Amino acid sequence: MNDLDLFLFNEGKLKEAYQHFGSHLVKDKDGKILGTDFKVYAPHAKIVSVVGDFNDWDSRTHVMNKIDEFGIYHIFIPNVGEWSKYKYCIITAYGQTIFKADPYAYFSDNRPETCSKVYDIDGYQWHDQDYLNNRKNKNHFEEKLSVYELHLGSWMTKPDGSFHKYNELVDLLIPYIQEHGFSHIEIMPIVEHPLDESWGYQGTGYYSATARYGVPKDLMYLIDKCHEAGIGVIMDWVPGHICKDSHGLYLFDGEPLYEYSDIKIRENAVWGTINLDLGKGIVKSFLISNAMFWIKYFHVDGFRIDAVSNIIYYLGNMHVGTNYGAIEFLKDLSYAIKETDHSVMLFAEDSTTFPNLTTNVLNGGIGFDYKWNMGWMNDTLKYFAKDPIYRKYHHDLITFGMVYAYSERFILPLSHDEVVHGKKSLVDKMPGDYWQKFANYRALMGLQFTHPGKKLLFMGGEFAQMHEWKDKEELDWHLLEFPMHNRANRFVKDLVRVYNHYSCFYELDHNPDGFRWIDQRNYDQSIYSFIRFGKDKLNFCVVILNLTPVAYTDFQIGVPEPGVYQEVLNSDKDIYGGSNIYNGTELHTIDTFNHGYQQSISVNISPLSISIIKYDNRCF
Repeated sequence: MNDLDLFLFNEGKLKEAYQHFGSHLVKDKDGKILGTDFKVYAPHAKIVSVVGDFNDWDSRTHVMNKIDEFGIYHIFIPNVGEWSKYKYCIITAYGQTIFKADPYAYFSDNRPETCSKVYDIDGYQWHDQDYLNNRKNKNHFEEKLSVYELHLGSWMTKPDGSFHKYNELVDLLIPYIQEHGFSHIEIMPIVEHPLDESWGYQGTGYYSATARYGVPKDLMYLIDKCHEAGIGVIMDWVPGHICKDSHGLYLFDGEPLYEYSDIKIRENAVWGTINLDLGKGIVKSFLISNAMFWIKYFHVDGFRIDAVSNIIYYLGNMHVGTNYGAIEFLKDLSYAIKETDHSVMLFAEDSTTFPNLTTNVLNGGIGFDYKWNMGWMNDTLKYFAKDPIYRKYHHDLITFGMVYAYSERFILPLSHDEVVHGKKSLVDKMPGDYWQKFANYRALMGLQFTHPGKKLLFMGGEFAQMHEWKDKEELDWHLLEFPMHNRANRFVKDLVRVYNHYSCFYELDHNPDGFRWIDQRNYDQSIYSFIRFGKDKLNFCVVILNLTPVAYTDFQIGVPEPGVYQEVLNSDKDIYGGSNIYNGTELHTIDTFNHGYQQSISVNISPLSISIIKYDNRCF
């Protein structure tokens, strides 16, 4: 590292710190491995050495050299090759001996083992250049975006209950995503982590794809094949907090290094984790370089940033104070990513009302592309959990989301957080008998995919899994053998097809011109009707949502254009498990004033359902 690198590292502006720190194989001109170079930052340490299976874990054998006053230690060890296991042995300022995994290691031993492994991260031959070029040439704000969130370990397991490897998932996962029409997958955290039950949200190896599912190049292969199939891959990423396991970043050199020195804001008692000091230069360099690493070596399409409220406010509590250093980190992260590749997306999982989250950094914002709409999710699920007889008293829970729908660029999440810890699965949240639960579920899915905002659905939601998510077991795939679950799955597949086919459902997601209420005040009948417009004003669909079990015939809905309308999807069809009340023939407008329009259509409205009706402008 030269003086400029050291300056940038300490200022939080070194974007490729992984090229300097960690373990790196040294090869001759013919590619033969000569040994491994080790470098680590431990400014509070007295002595640092490398211990591993190559020196019988003897801390006296390979003592590292302190190469500058900043606390960087280095050693080259001959004949140490790929797959070698190692740790750093650190003698702290207080004489304590601790053993730490390498913060910049490219690979780690599989849990319960905690050591790092030397790994050759270079050399994978990618085949996704056409996909990446196409991604860069798109305005993703005006493109369809439907995300399938999954946990690799419990999506599908082997017959003996063990995990599939990254490369083994290629032939299972990709056809499934294609069949369902999702544009992206979002993988729950796959950085190395010691405890399965943390789901990856308490990491120790930020540069190390977890060994649970294979080696890093197997993950590259999975992402490569996803891209070849036209499927984007979003990485769930946790820059705000770490686990307290002794081999990780926690008190790395015996004193707070990556975390806050002040214990009052360091300890995250709710999660049992440690908050990283995101305003500190070396932490910013570590994390921004980490994002650059996943973009460069794994070609990820985006990052879902976990627990943004815990970043914006100390301990996630606005009354404790705004964390301006962490906010600057978020801005620097966005700027660095967009400067590298503007098409890589940033998603904020945030429950606060902190402004301008999805405004560009250069325009004074934080720089996210999308914010999870937690308000829409909470209000919608709260509404759907109510017995239909009481819904008229809570009508505004559905309409209120449009009051702030354009304050940020939103994605509508029905994520893993909503189907764990006693919250029930999506279908089991629904009131009523067996039939009504599924009818409500289909209406919920329909509302999500027709409401302004991009979409995210957690695995199992696509076939109405009845149980909550079980992180130690695979999804209840056997449910697809039951008619109602199979039909629910067919509805979701057809719903996503309609979403993908009709651009009015995504072109103007973030533009008020893309949405108009027809009738949002029908409290007594709990019927909602609205229009989704595309950029061409004659490209629109009418959506009718009936959230009581009462059916109606010859129900008149005002429409903006005269002519012919055609129902393209109705959740009450028997093929989806419904009562088969739908509009099977063309709907011709009649000259009757309704809902502020000079013409209307007369429709059948089925119970607990959603109907999507397309205007056919080819008739003129």
